[in-house]
Amino acid sequence: MLTGSDKKNLKSNEAALKYFLMGSFSTGIMLMGIALIYGSQGTFTIDKMNFALETKLPNLHIAGMLLLLFAMSFKASVAPFHFWTPDVYDGAPTVFTSFMATIVKAAVFVGFVRLFGGAFGKLQETWSIWVAVMIAATLFVGNITAVFQQSVKRMLSYSSIAQAGFLLFAVYAMNDAGREGLLIYSAAYCLATIGIFAVLSKMTDYSFEGFNGLAKHQPVLAFTTTICLLSLAGIPLTAGFLGKFYMLKAAIATGHHLWLVIFAVIMAAVSVYYYFRVIQAMYFKDGPMQSVKATSFEKYTLMIVCALIVLLGVFPNIFLNWLYF
Repeated sequence: MLTGSDKKNLKSNEAALKYFLMGSFSTGIMLMGIALIYGSQGTFTIDKMNFALETKLPNLHIAGMLLLLFAMSFKASVAPFHFWTPDVYDGAPTVFTSFMATIVKAAVFVGFVRLFGGAFGKLQETWSIWVAVMIAATLFVGNITAVFQQSVKRMLSYSSIAQAGFLLFAVYAMNDAGREGLLIYSAAYCLATIGIFAVLSKMTDYSFEGFNGLAKHQPVLAFTTTICLLSLAGIPLTAGFLGKFYMLKAAIATGHHLWLVIFAVIMAAVSVYYYFRVIQAMYFKDGPMQSVKATSFEKYTLMIVCALIVLLGVFPNIFLNWLYF
């Protein structure tokens, strides 16, 4: 008979195995794509891969470009290459999950924009329809599936998939608004996600019921969690709202696929439901005395994170000017 600790270790081992297999598979696809592009171009220099659209493209180049698109989508948890994410995020230790969901994802999208903007920017009309379809699929799968989750940690894993859909707008648009939006969105998403997972790391019950009455017993943790959730939902005066605004603005500036922008707004509205479920549990439901404990330093740190989320949402130019200058 397995004890609770044994089940937890088994779950962590399964998550590690799935992450290893996913990484190996996506890396193999990426290497194959690089090999095909090298076979057509004879170079690894990004700038020399940027064909003009009117140029007759070698089949090897097209195949390599698509393989790189799929490989990067695996690493960024973009549908339909997202299937590994919920089990790995749910089974991995909370600290490692927060790292995968924030730093790794942001780095992948920066690489995504750098590669497709530098190597395949002139072919944007060729691959943008693929990216548009993946954005729609990612937003739909992430948000709709998150609605039916009973574990907050698993809900956040599907939320991260949905957030990847918005981040992918930077790749789709490939313009200045998209690049600035990627920076703001990444900062907002990382701050909010790290803040929530910091609270989750103090809890033993990851279900929605586990948050019942948290505001009564741990008001600081409940308040900081609320700010982070509001930012992920894209509520005004938070950095998350501004990030979504920049992404949608970048997509509209392309002048194509307006339906995608409308669909993204609808999916953002759907996300409000499952984020507010946690807020409702903390403030409007009663629960037993929580065994959640946090030091004064941890509480002050979470308050600083929340202050940065609001500051970035109200004064984004401070962040952008710091990056540019």
